[in-house]
Amino acid sequence: MSDFPAAAALAPNTLPPLAAEDIILLGAPLWAWQVAVAVAGVLALVLLARTIWNPTPRSLRAWTLGNIAVNAGIAVTGATVRVTESGLGCSEWPRCTPESFVPVDTGHAAFNAAVEFGNRTLTFVVLAVAVITFIAVMRMTPRRRDLVRMAAIIPFGVLGQGVVGGITVWTDLHPASVATHFLLSMVMTFITVALYVRCQEPEGKPQVSVGPMLHAISVGLVVIGFLLLVAGTVVTGSGPHGGDAAAPRFGFDIPVVTRIHSALAWLTLVGALAATVIAFRGGARRPVRISSAALVAVVLLQGVLGYTQYALGLPEALVVLHVLGSALTWVAVSRLYFSTSRLVPVGEVVDDGLSRGPEGPAGRDGGRTPAGSSPAL
Repeated sequence: MSDFPAAAALAPNTLPPLAAEDIILLGAPLWAWQVAVAVAGVLALVLLARTIWNPTPRSLRAWTLGNIAVNAGIAVTGATVRVTESGLGCSEWPRCTPESFVPVDTGHAAFNAAVEFGNRTLTFVVLAVAVITFIAVMRMTPRRRDLVRMAAIIPFGVLGQGVVGGITVWTDLHPASVATHFLLSMVMTFITVALYVRCQEPEGKPQVSVGPMLHAISVGLVVIGFLLLVAGTVVTGSGPHGGDAAAPRFGFDIPVVTRIHSALAWLTLVGALAATVIAFRGGARRPVRISSAALVAVVLLQGVLGYTQYALGLPEALVVLHVLGSALTWVAVSRLYFSTSRLVPVGEVVDDGLSRGPEGPAGRDGGRTPAGSSPAL
Protein backbone atom coordinates (compact mmCIF):
# COMPACT_ATOMS: atom_id res chain seq x y z
CA MET A 1 0.00 0.00 0.00
CA SER A 2 2.83 2.36 0.84
CA ASP A 3 5.48 3.59 -1.59
CA PHE A 4 7.36 5.35 1.22
CA PRO A 5 10.78 3.72 0.66
CA ALA A 6 10.95 5.39 -2.76
CA ALA A 7 11.49 8.63 -0.89
CA ALA A 8 14.53 7.21 0.88
CA ALA A 9 16.89 9.85 -0.39
CA LEU A 10 14.56 12.62 0.73
CA ALA A 11 15.05 12.22 4.46
CA PRO A 12 18.54 11.83 5.84
CA ASN A 13 18.69 11.62 9.61
CA THR A 14 18.57 15.12 11.00
CA LEU A 15 19.02 14.43 14.70
CA PRO A 16 21.70 16.70 16.15
CA PRO A 17 24.84 14.97 17.35
CA LEU A 18 25.32 14.79 21.10
CA ALA A 19 28.50 14.66 23.09
CA ALA A 20 29.89 11.21 23.80
CA GLU A 21 29.42 11.52 27.56
CA ASP A 22 27.00 10.07 30.08
CA ILE A 23 23.57 11.65 30.44
CA ILE A 24 23.12 12.36 34.15
CA LEU A 25 19.70 12.40 35.83
CA LEU A 26 19.41 13.17 39.54
CA GLY A 27 23.04 12.39 40.06
CA ALA A 28 23.00 8.98 38.30
CA PRO A 29 23.84 8.08 34.70
CA LEU A 30 20.89 7.40 32.45
CA TRP A 31 21.93 3.79 31.90
CA ALA A 32 21.53 3.15 35.66
CA TRP A 33 17.97 4.44 35.49
CA GLN A 34 17.32 2.24 32.47
CA VAL A 35 18.54 -0.83 34.35
CA ALA A 36 16.42 0.15 37.36
CA VAL A 37 13.32 0.56 35.21
CA ALA A 38 13.87 -2.83 33.55
CA VAL A 39 14.35 -4.52 36.95
CA ALA A 40 11.26 -2.77 38.32
CA GLY A 41 9.28 -3.87 35.29
CA VAL A 42 10.30 -7.50 35.73
CA LEU A 43 9.50 -7.38 39.47
CA ALA A 44 6.11 -5.82 38.74
CA LEU A 45 5.37 -8.63 36.30
CA VAL A 46 6.37 -11.20 38.90
CA LEU A 47 4.00 -9.61 41.43
CA LEU A 48 1.21 -9.52 38.87
CA ALA A 49 1.93 -13.16 38.06
CA ARG A 50 1.04 -14.51 41.50
CA THR A 51 -2.02 -16.06 39.90
CA ILE A 52 0.10 -18.27 37.63
CA TRP A 53 0.25 -20.96 40.30
CA ASN A 54 -3.51 -21.29 39.98
CA PRO A 55 -4.21 -19.86 36.54
CA THR A 56 -7.73 -19.05 35.47
CA PRO A 57 -8.96 -18.78 31.88
CA ARG A 58 -9.12 -15.01 32.35
CA SER A 59 -5.58 -14.65 33.72
CA LEU A 60 -4.18 -16.93 31.02
CA ARG A 61 -5.86 -14.87 28.30
CA ALA A 62 -4.33 -11.74 29.80
CA TRP A 63 -0.81 -13.15 29.80
CA THR A 64 -1.09 -14.52 26.28
CA LEU A 65 -2.39 -11.13 25.11
CA GLY A 66 0.57 -9.54 26.87
CA ASN A 67 2.87 -11.81 24.87
CA ILE A 68 1.41 -10.46 21.64
CA ALA A 69 1.90 -6.89 22.81
CA VAL A 70 5.54 -7.20 23.91
CA ASN A 71 6.69 -9.28 20.94
CA ALA A 72 5.14 -6.83 18.49
CA GLY A 73 6.28 -3.90 20.60
CA ILE A 74 9.95 -4.87 20.63
CA ALA A 75 9.90 -4.57 16.83
CA VAL A 76 8.64 -1.01 17.19
CA THR A 77 11.35 -0.05 19.69
CA GLY A 78 13.85 -1.63 17.31
CA ALA A 79 12.60 0.73 14.62
CA THR A 80 13.22 3.63 17.01
CA VAL A 81 16.82 2.46 17.34
CA ARG A 82 17.11 2.38 13.57
CA VAL A 83 15.67 5.81 12.73
CA THR A 84 17.75 7.53 15.43
CA GLU A 85 20.95 5.94 14.06
CA SER A 86 21.53 4.32 17.44
CA GLY A 87 22.14 0.77 16.24
CA LEU A 88 25.84 0.88 17.15
CA GLY A 89 25.34 2.93 20.31
CA CYS A 90 26.51 -0.30 21.95
CA SER A 91 29.20 -1.57 19.61
CA GLU A 92 29.53 -5.06 21.11
CA TRP A 93 27.30 -7.94 22.18
CA PRO A 94 26.49 -9.24 24.76
CA ARG A 95 28.58 -6.45 26.26
CA CYS A 96 27.85 -2.87 25.30
CA THR A 97 31.55 -2.10 24.86
CA PRO A 98 34.55 -4.42 24.96
CA GLU A 99 35.07 -3.45 28.61
CA SER A 100 31.55 -2.98 29.95
CA PHE A 101 28.01 -4.36 29.85
CA VAL A 102 26.65 -0.83 30.29
CA PRO A 103 27.18 2.17 27.98
CA VAL A 104 30.28 3.78 29.41
CA ASP A 105 32.78 5.39 27.05
CA THR A 106 31.06 3.92 24.00
CA GLY A 107 32.64 6.35 21.55
CA HIS A 108 29.15 7.23 20.35
CA ALA A 109 26.76 10.00 21.29
CA ALA A 110 25.23 9.48 24.73
CA PHE A 111 21.75 9.70 23.22
CA ASN A 112 22.46 6.89 20.73
CA ALA A 113 23.99 4.70 23.43
CA ALA A 114 20.97 5.27 25.66
CA VAL A 115 18.50 4.34 22.92
CA GLU A 116 20.30 1.12 22.00
CA PHE A 117 20.91 0.11 25.61
CA GLY A 118 17.29 0.83 26.48
CA ASN A 119 16.11 -1.46 23.71
CA ARG A 120 18.39 -4.19 25.03
CA THR A 121 17.01 -3.90 28.55
CA LEU A 122 13.45 -4.21 27.26
CA THR A 123 14.34 -7.73 26.08
CA PHE A 124 14.32 -8.84 29.72
CA VAL A 125 10.72 -7.62 30.08
CA VAL A 126 9.72 -9.54 26.94
CA LEU A 127 11.46 -12.64 28.29
CA ALA A 128 9.76 -12.27 31.67
CA VAL A 129 6.30 -12.20 30.06
CA ALA A 130 7.19 -15.29 28.01
CA VAL A 131 8.45 -17.25 31.03
CA ILE A 132 5.46 -16.27 33.17
CA THR A 133 3.07 -17.38 30.43
CA PHE A 134 4.90 -20.70 30.10
CA ILE A 135 4.67 -21.32 33.85
CA ALA A 136 0.95 -20.48 33.79
CA VAL A 137 0.34 -22.94 30.96
CA MET A 138 2.33 -25.62 32.79
CA ARG A 139 0.21 -25.07 35.91
CA MET A 140 -3.08 -25.53 34.07
CA THR A 141 -5.30 -28.38 35.24
CA PRO A 142 -5.56 -30.46 33.18
CA ARG A 143 -2.33 -29.63 31.42
CA ARG A 144 -2.64 -29.23 27.66
CA ARG A 145 0.28 -30.40 25.58
CA ASP A 146 -0.63 -28.23 22.60
CA LEU A 147 -0.48 -25.04 24.67
CA VAL A 148 2.67 -26.17 26.46
CA ARG A 149 4.44 -26.62 23.12
CA MET A 150 3.51 -23.15 21.91
CA ALA A 151 4.29 -21.49 25.23
CA ALA A 152 7.68 -23.23 25.36
CA ILE A 153 8.68 -21.89 21.94
CA ILE A 154 8.22 -18.25 22.93
CA PRO A 155 11.01 -17.90 25.57
CA PHE A 156 13.45 -19.61 23.22
CA GLY A 157 12.33 -17.25 20.48
CA VAL A 158 13.08 -14.27 22.70
CA LEU A 159 16.55 -15.67 23.44
CA GLY A 160 16.98 -16.22 19.71
CA GLN A 161 16.11 -12.58 19.18
CA GLY A 162 18.99 -11.66 21.45
CA VAL A 163 21.39 -13.81 19.44
CA VAL A 164 20.22 -12.32 16.14
CA GLY A 165 20.60 -8.89 17.70
CA GLY A 166 24.19 -9.77 18.52
CA ILE A 167 24.81 -10.90 14.95
CA THR A 168 23.31 -7.61 13.77
CA VAL A 169 25.85 -5.68 15.84
CA TRP A 170 28.76 -7.92 14.78
CA THR A 171 27.88 -7.35 11.10
CA ASP A 172 27.73 -3.56 11.62
CA LEU A 173 23.96 -3.54 11.03
CA HIS A 174 23.96 -5.38 7.74
CA PRO A 175 20.41 -5.02 6.37
CA ALA A 176 20.02 -8.81 6.04
CA SER A 177 20.59 -9.29 9.77
CA VAL A 178 18.38 -6.31 10.61
CA ALA A 179 15.63 -7.81 8.44
CA THR A 180 16.04 -11.21 10.12
CA HIS A 181 15.74 -9.55 13.51
CA PHE A 182 12.43 -7.95 12.57
CA LEU A 183 11.03 -11.01 10.81
CA LEU A 184 11.82 -13.24 13.79
CA SER A 185 9.75 -10.89 15.93
CA MET A 186 6.88 -11.33 13.50
CA VAL A 187 7.22 -15.14 13.58
CA MET A 188 7.06 -15.00 17.38
CA THR A 189 4.05 -12.69 17.15
CA PHE A 190 2.29 -15.27 14.97
CA ILE A 191 2.89 -17.96 17.60
CA THR A 192 1.68 -15.69 20.41
CA VAL A 193 -1.54 -15.02 18.50
CA ALA A 194 -1.99 -18.77 18.07
CA LEU A 195 -1.52 -19.29 21.81
CA TYR A 196 -3.98 -16.50 22.63
CA VAL A 197 -6.67 -17.97 20.38
CA ARG A 198 -6.20 -21.64 21.25
CA CYS A 199 -6.10 -21.13 25.02
CA GLN A 200 -9.73 -20.00 24.77
CA GLU A 201 -10.82 -23.22 23.09
CA PRO A 202 -11.15 -26.78 24.40
CA GLU A 203 -8.35 -29.24 23.78
CA GLY A 204 -8.80 -31.09 20.52
CA LYS A 205 -7.88 -31.23 16.88
CA PRO A 206 -8.16 -28.15 14.65
CA GLN A 207 -11.01 -28.27 12.18
CA VAL A 208 -11.97 -25.64 9.63
CA SER A 209 -15.09 -23.79 10.77
CA VAL A 210 -15.75 -21.73 7.62
CA GLY A 211 -16.29 -22.43 3.95
CA PRO A 212 -13.31 -23.54 1.85
CA MET A 213 -13.05 -20.23 -0.02
CA LEU A 214 -12.79 -18.12 3.12
CA HIS A 215 -10.29 -20.50 4.69
CA ALA A 216 -8.18 -20.48 1.52
CA ILE A 217 -8.17 -16.67 1.52
CA SER A 218 -7.03 -16.64 5.17
CA VAL A 219 -4.15 -18.99 4.32
CA GLY A 220 -3.25 -16.88 1.30
CA LEU A 221 -3.24 -13.74 3.44
CA VAL A 222 -0.72 -15.31 5.80
CA VAL A 223 1.59 -16.04 2.86
CA ILE A 224 1.09 -12.65 1.22
CA GLY A 225 1.30 -10.86 4.55
CA PHE A 226 4.65 -12.40 5.36
CA LEU A 227 5.96 -11.63 1.88
CA LEU A 228 4.78 -8.06 2.45
CA LEU A 229 6.87 -7.93 5.62
CA VAL A 230 9.88 -9.34 3.77
CA ALA A 231 9.48 -6.80 0.97
CA GLY A 232 9.24 -4.04 3.56
CA THR A 233 12.58 -5.05 5.06
CA VAL A 234 14.14 -5.07 1.59
CA VAL A 235 13.02 -1.53 0.78
CA THR A 236 14.04 -0.39 4.24
CA GLY A 237 17.43 -2.03 3.81
CA SER A 238 17.87 -0.17 0.53
CA GLY A 239 16.99 3.26 1.88
CA PRO A 240 17.88 5.51 4.80
CA HIS A 241 17.44 4.79 8.49
CA GLY A 242 19.90 1.92 8.53
CA GLY A 243 20.65 2.35 12.22
CA ASP A 244 24.01 4.06 11.68
CA ALA A 245 25.41 6.45 9.09
CA ALA A 246 28.03 3.86 8.09
CA ALA A 247 25.65 0.87 8.00
CA PRO A 248 25.78 -1.09 4.71
CA ARG A 249 22.77 -1.02 2.38
CA PHE A 250 21.31 -3.63 0.01
CA GLY A 251 21.70 -1.36 -2.99
CA PHE A 252 18.54 -2.52 -4.77
CA ASP A 253 16.74 -0.12 -7.07
CA ILE A 254 14.34 1.55 -4.67
CA PRO A 255 11.52 2.29 -7.14
CA VAL A 256 11.45 -1.37 -8.22
CA VAL A 257 11.39 -2.93 -4.75
CA THR A 258 8.94 -0.28 -3.60
CA ARG A 259 6.49 -1.22 -6.34
CA ILE A 260 6.74 -4.87 -5.29
CA HIS A 261 6.08 -3.89 -1.69
CA SER A 262 3.16 -1.71 -2.72
CA ALA A 263 1.66 -4.42 -4.96
CA LEU A 264 1.76 -6.92 -2.09
CA ALA A 265 0.05 -4.38 0.17
CA TRP A 266 -2.73 -3.82 -2.34
CA LEU A 267 -3.10 -7.58 -2.72
CA THR A 268 -3.43 -7.84 1.06
CA LEU A 269 -6.19 -5.25 0.99
CA VAL A 270 -8.04 -7.09 -1.80
CA GLY A 271 -7.80 -10.34 0.14
CA ALA A 272 -9.03 -8.68 3.32
CA LEU A 273 -11.99 -7.13 1.50
CA ALA A 274 -12.87 -10.48 -0.08
CA ALA A 275 -12.67 -12.21 3.30
CA THR A 276 -14.91 -9.58 4.87
CA VAL A 277 -17.56 -9.83 2.16
CA ILE A 278 -17.61 -13.62 2.33
CA ALA A 279 -17.65 -13.63 6.14
CA PHE A 280 -20.57 -11.24 6.43
CA ARG A 281 -22.62 -12.50 3.50
CA GLY A 282 -21.98 -16.15 4.39
CA GLY A 283 -22.94 -15.73 8.03
CA ALA A 284 -19.55 -16.70 9.46
CA ARG A 285 -19.28 -16.72 13.22
CA ARG A 286 -18.55 -13.46 15.02
CA PRO A 287 -14.76 -13.81 15.52
CA VAL A 288 -14.30 -14.31 11.78
CA ARG A 289 -16.40 -11.27 10.92
CA ILE A 290 -14.62 -9.07 13.45
CA SER A 291 -11.16 -10.27 12.41
CA SER A 292 -11.77 -9.70 8.71
CA ALA A 293 -13.23 -6.22 9.24
CA ALA A 294 -10.37 -5.30 11.58
CA LEU A 295 -7.84 -6.37 8.95
CA VAL A 296 -9.44 -4.13 6.33
CA ALA A 297 -9.37 -1.17 8.73
CA VAL A 298 -5.73 -1.71 9.72
CA VAL A 299 -4.52 -2.10 6.12
CA LEU A 300 -6.36 1.05 5.04
CA LEU A 301 -4.87 3.06 7.91
CA GLN A 302 -1.44 1.65 7.14
CA GLY A 303 -1.83 2.74 3.53
CA VAL A 304 -2.81 6.28 4.50
CA LEU A 305 0.19 6.42 6.84
CA GLY A 306 2.51 5.11 4.14
CA TYR A 307 1.51 7.66 1.54
CA THR A 308 1.61 10.43 4.15
CA GLN A 309 5.17 9.67 5.18
CA TYR A 310 6.12 9.45 1.49
CA ALA A 311 4.70 12.93 0.87
CA LEU A 312 6.46 14.35 3.94
CA GLY A 313 9.84 12.84 3.11
CA LEU A 314 10.02 10.04 5.67
CA PRO A 315 9.98 11.84 9.03
CA GLU A 316 11.37 9.51 11.69
CA ALA A 317 8.22 9.45 13.83
CA LEU A 318 6.07 8.30 10.91
CA VAL A 319 8.57 5.57 10.05
CA VAL A 320 8.20 4.17 13.57
CA LEU A 321 4.41 4.40 13.29
CA HIS A 322 4.62 2.55 9.98
CA VAL A 323 6.49 -0.29 11.68
CA LEU A 324 3.80 -0.33 14.36
CA GLY A 325 1.21 -0.53 11.58
CA SER A 326 3.09 -3.44 10.03
CA ALA A 327 3.00 -5.31 13.33
CA LEU A 328 -0.72 -4.61 13.79
CA THR A 329 -1.43 -5.72 10.22
CA TRP A 330 0.40 -8.99 10.86
CA VAL A 331 -1.50 -9.52 14.10
CA ALA A 332 -4.77 -8.96 12.24
CA VAL A 333 -3.76 -11.38 9.46
CA SER A 334 -2.81 -14.00 12.06
CA ARG A 335 -6.05 -13.51 14.01
CA LEU A 336 -8.14 -13.96 10.89
CA TYR A 337 -6.30 -17.14 9.98
CA PHE A 338 -6.77 -18.73 13.38
CA SER A 339 -10.42 -17.65 13.55
CA THR A 340 -11.25 -19.78 10.50
CA SER A 341 -10.61 -23.01 12.40
CA ARG A 342 -11.40 -24.27 15.90
CA LEU A 343 -10.10 -26.92 18.23
CA VAL A 344 -12.71 -29.64 18.52
CA PRO A 345 -12.67 -32.48 21.06
CA VAL A 346 -12.33 -35.96 19.59
CA GLY A 347 -15.71 -37.29 18.51
CA GLU A 348 -17.21 -33.89 17.76
CA VAL A 349 -17.29 -32.11 14.40
CA VAL A 350 -17.51 -28.54 13.23
CA ASP A 351 -20.30 -27.67 10.82
CA ASP A 352 -19.06 -24.97 8.44
CA GLY A 353 -22.61 -24.00 7.57
CA LEU A 354 -22.48 -25.30 4.01
CA SER A 355 -24.96 -28.11 4.59
CA ARG A 356 -27.67 -25.94 6.11
CA GLY A 357 -26.98 -22.64 4.42
CA PRO A 358 -25.82 -19.30 5.79
CA GLU A 359 -29.12 -18.63 7.51
CA GLY A 360 -29.03 -21.77 9.63
CA PRO A 361 -27.60 -21.96 13.15
CA ALA A 362 -24.36 -23.56 11.98
CA GLY A 363 -23.98 -21.01 9.22
CA ARG A 364 -24.19 -18.15 11.69
CA ASP A 365 -21.95 -19.53 14.39
CA GLY A 366 -19.79 -22.14 12.74
CA GLY A 367 -20.03 -23.98 16.04
CA ARG A 368 -19.69 -27.60 16.98
CA THR A 369 -22.82 -29.64 16.52
CA PRO A 370 -22.90 -30.81 20.17
CA ALA A 371 -23.23 -28.11 22.81
CA GLY A 372 -19.86 -26.74 23.82
CA SER A 373 -18.10 -23.66 25.01
CA SER A 374 -18.96 -20.42 23.32
CA PRO A 375 -16.63 -19.34 20.52
CA ALA A 376 -13.59 -17.33 21.48
CA LEU A 377 -13.48 -13.65 20.71
